[in-house]
This record gives sequence, C-alpha cells and structure tokens, in this order.
Amino acid sequence: MCCSIIGYCGDDGAAPVLVRGLKRMEYRGYDSVGVATLLPTDGAKDRDGRHDKANENDDNNDNCTKIMIRKGTGKVSDVNAEFGLDALPGKVGIGHTRWASHGKVTNVNAHPHQSSRGGVAIVHNGIIANFEVLRRDLENDGYLFCSDTDSEVIANLLHRHYVQTGDVKESMMRTVCMLEGEYAFVAMFEDDGTLAAARLHQPLVLGVGNDDLFISSDVLGFIEYTDEAVYVQDRNIVIAGGGGATAATTYEIFDFEGSAAEYEVTKVSKEFGDAYRGDYAHFTLREIYEQNQTMLKVNEGAGNGLEEAASLIRSSGGTVYLTGSGSSYNATLVAKYLFSHYAGIGMESIMSSELQFAANSIRRGAVLVAVSQSGESADVLNAVKIARNADCRIISIVNVLTSSLAHESDVVVGMGCGPEIGVAATKSFTSQLVVLYRIMAELAGGVAADALLPDMDDGVKAVAGAVSQVLENPAEIQRIAREIRDVSDIYVLGRGVHYPIAVEAALKIKELTYIHAEGIAGGELKHGPLALMDSSAYVIIINPFDSTYEETLTSAREIGARGAKIIGVSDRASDVYDYWIEVPSMSASAGADFAALYPVLEIVPIQILAYYAALERDKDPDYPRNLAKSVTVR
Repeated sequence: MCCSIIGYCGDDGAAPVLVRGLKRMEYRGYDSVGVATLLPTDGAKDRDGRHDKANENDDNNDNCTKIMIRKGTGKVSDVNAEFGLDALPGKVGIGHTRWASHGKVTNVNAHPHQSSRGGVAIVHNGIIANFEVLRRDLENDGYLFCSDTDSEVIANLLHRHYVQTGDVKESMMRTVCMLEGEYAFVAMFEDDGTLAAARLHQPLVLGVGNDDLFISSDVLGFIEYTDEAVYVQDRNIVIAGGGGATAATTYEIFDFEGSAAEYEVTKVSKEFGDAYRGDYAHFTLREIYEQNQTMLKVNEGAGNGLEEAASLIRSSGGTVYLTGSGSSYNATLVAKYLFSHYAGIGMESIMSSELQFAANSIRRGAVLVAVSQSGESADVLNAVKIARNADCRIISIVNVLTSSLAHESDVVVGMGCGPEIGVAATKSFTSQLVVLYRIMAELAGGVAADALLPDMDDGVKAVAGAVSQVLENPAEIQRIAREIRDVSDIYVLGRGVHYPIAVEAALKIKELTYIHAEGIAGGELKHGPLALMDSSAYVIIINPFDSTYEETLTSAREIGARGAKIIGVSDRASDVYDYWIEVPSMSASAGADFAALYPVLEIVPIQILAYYAALERDKDPDYPRNLAKSVTVR
C-alpha cells in the first residue's frame, strides 16, 4: 500500500490539522481517506454539533471507546464534505489517505483501523507480508477483523501487547518484532493519547513544533506549521505526547531493541512550502509550466554531486548500470544513448523491478546509477540493495535529498526542482535529463564536450528558452487534444535518442488520458507495428531536424500511406503531417548546435497534449486512477 499517514498532538484541534496535511500529501494515495481523534474528557460536541461517539461509518464500534473515526472512499475534499472529518473534536489524532493493495476500495477497508477490543487505532503505509499468519493467531485469541486489509493486524497486536504489559514502548517493541514486510505506521493509544510510530523501509518524519508534534510520511504533511524535522531512521520507533505530566511536545526515539537512537532535528527547506497550485487549475499544469525554470536550477540542486558522480563513473572499471522505474527508467534510456555516443562509456539500463532477475550478472565492484524522484520507490531501493550485495558503488539522482535512496548512496545528485505533486512525472523528468546531460558533459571533457556543445550552461539556457516558447502558445496543442479525445489507440515513434522520449510520451498519454498508447522505435516499424496502422490510428512522430530526421520522415510517409493520422513534433513543417506541433530549432541552423538537447525539449509539448486531452476526456490529470506518486510497495 502506498499511502500518506499523519499523526498530531498539541494545543490545536487535531482534525483540521490532519485534514490539511492529508490534502497536501494526497498525491501519495487518494482512493479513500480517514481521520481518528481522541475525544476530549469534557464530552464536547464536534463542530457539526454531534455528540462524541464512535464513527457512524466504522464497523468497529461495539466497544466503549474514546476514539472517534470517520472515513470513506474518495478524495480528501469529497470525504471531508460528506463525513465532516475536520469537525472531529480532540487535540490528538491520526489520519490517512489510501492507495489500495490489500482489499477493495471500500469504507470498511479505509483507514484508520481500530482494534476490535478498542483502545488502539492505527494508520499504516506499506505491506505486512505475514499478515495472514498473524490474523489467524489473533482470531484464535478472540480478536475480530472487519476489513480485508493487512493493516488491522497491527491494531490488534498492539492491543494484545498493551493489555499484557500496560506499557506503550514494550507493546511497540513486541509488535514490530512480529511484523514482516516493509511498513511505517502511527498508532494512537486511548488511555492517555500517546502517539507511537515505527518505520521499516518506508518513510517516516517527525515534525517538531513549539507546542505540537507531527508524525508523517512526508514533510508536506506539516510544513505549514513547522520547518523542524527529524527524519526517522530505519528500524526506529517514535513515542510522542501522552497525558498526565508529560507535555504534548515530549518525544522519544529508540530502535526496535529498545536502545536510544541517534537523531538530529534539521531545518526543512522552505521550498516544500510552495507545494500549491497557485493560479493554475492543476498541479500538473503548474509543474509543466515550471520546467523552463527548474531545468536551470539543476546546478544549484546538484551541488558537488555532478563532479563526484563523474569521478566515480570514471573509476568504475568500465561497468556502469542505470536503473529506475516509470519515467525515471525512461530517463536512463536517454542517458544510455548519451553516455555511449558522446562520452564513449557503455552503460546497461535495467528496470528496477527487473534487476532482481539479473542479480547474478551484476559485476562486483561496478557502479549503479539509481534515478528516482521521491527516493522512496520500493523497486529502486530493492535494486540498490541487490547492487550493494555485489559491492557496487551507488550514485543516486533524486529530488528529495533526505530520502531513503539518498541515505543508501555513495554520491547523491539533487535535481533541485522542488516538490512535484502531480502523479505523472513532468518537471522531475526533464530535471533528471538535465542532470544526466551535465554528468555526461563532465565525463566527455575536452574535444568531445566541444563537439557536443560549445558550453553546457549555454545549452541548458537555450533549451530552457525553447521550452518557454512552447509554453507561451499551446493553442495548436489544445486543438489536437480535442481531435484525439475519442481515439482508442495512439502510437509514438522515435529514432535513436528520440525513441526513449517516444516511450515516455506514450506513458504520459496512458497515465493522464487512459488512452492506450505505445512507443515505437522507428527502425522496428516494419517488424510488426505497421500491421496496426489504418485510418483509425493516430501516430505522433518525434522528428526534430538532426541525424534521424530523414529516416523518421520516411517512416511517417509509410504510416500515412496506410491512412493513419500523423502528428509531427518537429522544428520543420512537412506535408506528411496531418497536424504539426512546432518546436524551436536547436540545430546549427539556429546558431550554436544544441541538437543533442532536443530530448529535453520535445517531451514538453507531449506533456501539454496529454494534460489537455485528459481535460477533454473529463479525467483528473493530477490523480490518475489506480496510480500513486511514490510507489513504496513492490
């Protein structure tokens, strides 16, 4: 399960704080949402005027409990409007947005979950691999289960251990020793309002305010309240707040064995506070339009990582692997071409989810370049683990410098593009490309670098300027989006370094519009894909004026002869195209020869096309169905 979790204790009402945090983190999961709070002892009504009692839409309500739960399926704003999540009373609470992996999307399967005997409620991110065995054991002990999730076992285990020990710390230690898998969870104990959380291979951050504490899967959950954070380490437990003489801002961090853990309170970059839509209709649109600026910030975000990465690759002994998932994997395909063509360094690009099947072929002592926006993708982290077992050195290209991937790396290169909330990668993809170009230029050096670009700084400025021109006038792209609204299949063709961009373009179309889309290598057209070309097909041709131009135009003619509609993405018009998406020229004819940077430019109009086509089809481009931003389960 890839989800957002959050806990709060402090002087303010918990529910409004939790709901605001969940809205900021909704990109992590958005098929259901819920909040639980600990009722005040004065019997106050909630802000809806209802008396405090267990939640009407929760099946775990047979016990007398001070914990009130409201939850339902849908997005945060919709569920909040229906059930009044932010109206719950109390100053201690937990919240959750879900992306389902165990159990269907139903109110019952939504979090939080409470022990069947009351007393403890939890929110959970990740997978409990041995939940079936634990569930049978708990059922034999008289505990009941009402959901299909693996998460309920945590609540019931905690309750059983708390009854046995009367101690939150001991209950947490006993529970985590029984759990297998990858998880982070926050538990709320009703006896005194203590919050307790644990982390194993899933993100967990403690936010430290003046009069309150937050426990979250993401700093976005609390950034508007405090910029002081503790990035909880793996196999650590946090206990926060509590009643009696313990202040709400008291916390303790220890490892799974109970020993005090080392940690530090760090200042979170205020850039995370900018994760809002502003004047844009969607986060995705804002992030597309930020790209002419974010690609210029790569040097700032990368620090010394570019030179360090180049140095480590030079010392690799000639064996370098690239890995990533989704758009990040497509970025590695571009890099594979660039490093070979311009720096003379051969690299093998492997999907992170597939690397486990190639583990025996990984050369010991090689270098693995892992690319990830979040730095928390489970497949990427597993690939790094496999490479570590082969004594490989790890270079990470990551947007979140405090992520698990960054901690596992020898060299970290930051993208510096700021938070990306839209689930489909846009600005992170182009920033990844610019990072890879800059590392490649560091490696190329001398004559090879001069052959590539007179100056990489000039090249990035040139492509950023070209992107600005594309963004300034999207009218033709919007018109094409209307034309493809009802099509069932779209193909995207590219040659050489443009083929990975064709694959990425197809991914964007699939993610945002739900139209079937497929990337095609130009040279493979006659080896199968040509059979699909008829009057119902639309084919996007990525065809800037470089060494691939003429051959790709020939492929377009072959496709057009079969009746398919051709959408050309090029700096040159052609009567072969039924529709033309013009991009500025980056070739020598435009001045300096920046043609090698076409891939950074040519994906942008496809992102815009996918966005507007999604709107034409009445789809939410920020939150594609069945997908989540950071896939933290394998």
